[in-house]
Amino acid sequence: MTALQTDRRKFLAGTGVVLGLALPMRGAKALPAAPFAPNAFVRVLPDNTVSVVIKHVEFGQGPATGLTTIVADEMDADWAQMRIEFAPANDPLYKNLAFGTMGTGGSTAMGNSWMQMRNAGASARAMLVAAAAKQWGVPAGEVKVAKGVVSHGANKASFGDLAALAATMPVPEKPTLKTPEQWTLIGTDVPKIDSLVKSTGAAQFTMDVARPGMVVSVIEHAPAFGGMVKSVDDKAALAVPGVVAVKAIPQGVVVYAKDTFAAMKGRKALSIEWDLSKAETRSSERMIADYEAANANPGVECEANGDAAAAIAGAAKKIEAAYIFPFLAHAPMEPMDAVIESHAGGADFYVGSQFQVGDTRAVAGVLGVPFEGMTLHEQYAGGSFGRRATPDMGNAVEAAMAKKALGGTAPVKHMWTRENDIGGGRYRPLMVHRVSGGVDAKGAIVGLDIRTAGQSFMRGTAFFNPAEKFDDAMVEGLTKSAYAFPNLRVGANEMKNGVPTLWWRSVGNTHTAYVMETFLDRLIELGKGDPIKARLALMKEARARAVLSKCAELAGGLIAKSGRARGVAFHKSFGSYVAQIAEVSVGREGVPRVHKIWAAVDCGVAINPNVVRAQVEGGIGYGLGHALYSEITLGEGGVVQQSNFDNYRSLRIGEMPDVEVAIIKSTADPTGIGEPGLPPAAPAVANAWRRLTGKVVERLPFIHPVNTGGRA
Repeated sequence: MTALQTDRRKFLAGTGVVLGLALPMRGAKALPAAPFAPNAFVRVLPDNTVSVVIKHVEFGQGPATGLTTIVADEMDADWAQMRIEFAPANDPLYKNLAFGTMGTGGSTAMGNSWMQMRNAGASARAMLVAAAAKQWGVPAGEVKVAKGVVSHGANKASFGDLAALAATMPVPEKPTLKTPEQWTLIGTDVPKIDSLVKSTGAAQFTMDVARPGMVVSVIEHAPAFGGMVKSVDDKAALAVPGVVAVKAIPQGVVVYAKDTFAAMKGRKALSIEWDLSKAETRSSERMIADYEAANANPGVECEANGDAAAAIAGAAKKIEAAYIFPFLAHAPMEPMDAVIESHAGGADFYVGSQFQVGDTRAVAGVLGVPFEGMTLHEQYAGGSFGRRATPDMGNAVEAAMAKKALGGTAPVKHMWTRENDIGGGRYRPLMVHRVSGGVDAKGAIVGLDIRTAGQSFMRGTAFFNPAEKFDDAMVEGLTKSAYAFPNLRVGANEMKNGVPTLWWRSVGNTHTAYVMETFLDRLIELGKGDPIKARLALMKEARARAVLSKCAELAGGLIAKSGRARGVAFHKSFGSYVAQIAEVSVGREGVPRVHKIWAAVDCGVAINPNVVRAQVEGGIGYGLGHALYSEITLGEGGVVQQSNFDNYRSLRIGEMPDVEVAIIKSTADPTGIGEPGLPPAAPAVANAWRRLTGKVVERLPFIHPVNTGGRA
């Protein structure tokens, strides 16, 4: 591992960095050829380290730790000997089994890899045992393995000792897997495998990559989505010391310089005339009005049972709601970036890629080189929340076009600034819901009708089946919900919009959980029911009931301290079940002050409970910040009004509530955890807020003037 030269790394320099470099543990890096590599995922080196090849991008959600834990447990390795390295761009070996190509998303990392990594570890163990048995002349069934030591009586050997001989052993077709009671690492809080290198600054992100002769490029995008460059006056930009070139590409105008500051200063000096004739020029308010008008129609039927319209018409009591959810930016701490270094017949590509093969192939296509000539250097990534995974590989394409436009041999680091990130689109779509429902004379829910208007970011991509009548991502969580309603209809009105949108942490569940759980809570209140008992009675699955019951037990019910109130919400997403209870009071800005959230989760086998808890906590914080404070708004002419964290507000550290998480013990296969903690948080807070203040929040964020009486 080489020393890193960036200022941020110098800031972290000291004995911790020296230790991290002297002991290259926990960091992903290219390792020398291993004498024992029984499969694509496990490599045992002569120094007795075990390297696990990680096929998913690591941007803080923990797949490196989870996947390594699975292998280490099945091998009976010692955690201290485990290492990681990131996989190359190779679909046949490393595809996500849920996607058919390499990719991270949809909370599938653990689920699709579970049996794959167990078999990889078990195969390696079996071959090491076979090698020991041959070397010692003993039956393989008598050989034991524990904490990385292979033994038989007085005979002992490390994995490294046996590596060369193990490589000659046959690979078992169906290795024997451990039973849950035999697990020693799975289900325990082993330290995250990359904590040390991240704490010392030794972990390398794309932002840290520096290549000899490299130039930095930044881009100016059109002020409205769909705008194109008409003309550029670059004289002032080229006069900035350090600026080496200015080029127009389809995505905007790129400034190249010897360093980041010069590139940004040069960009500021540009004078650009834009062609906005084909741009999306509607404001957010105009779009909302269009969407609301569309919801006068029932929409394409996505799910139906019974006759919801008739049931609601005949209800003893009924209510209606109109929900508005704004565009949301992902705002990861590390904006989009990539480094491309060309060479004869190909290029080196440095990036924290969420679609490794797709991005690499896109760069090859733009540069006009064969895919086989590309080398992906997968980096750690500073967050994503879905932003690094674009179906059209747009981030990689823009970086490649910037490199191609410059020409020559100089490596190019293409970097987005925060302004590019906040104003650059690929948002969570603007969504509008119209909901009606009713209860009978005894208070039982008789029917529910939900109409959704919004944009599909899936249609027209490889992720959408054109034979489908609607985009499931628009209504997931409303369809196939946890509840058995006697009469239900869900309809979708798909809207055309020029604003580029994308999946955002928990995708459609970001808005559907809020709609379902706040409206259901109001129906239960209308029928004078108990929020927890009524939900339990409606739930279809025992696992859902167990999670909600555990959350209620954890929180001690819904009775809050004086001046506070509690609300509950449940949601199933990505195969996982999550219930939350929130306790709130009135905050200074006229929005909820969230004091504590109790959460219960069933995500199947919790490979590392500490990572599970961290993901639930992080999902709650990310979800609350956006629900309380954040929105992207388009003003007149379609110009985005937000540009940085000063006007795209996030949750501050003093606003993060205490979070207590209970994990349901399970032997079911692992399901998602990176996203399911987010959807219930906002509706739990909204339900508590309604009980405390009587205010129903149908337009997010909470701080919107319609909710705060003009304050924002």
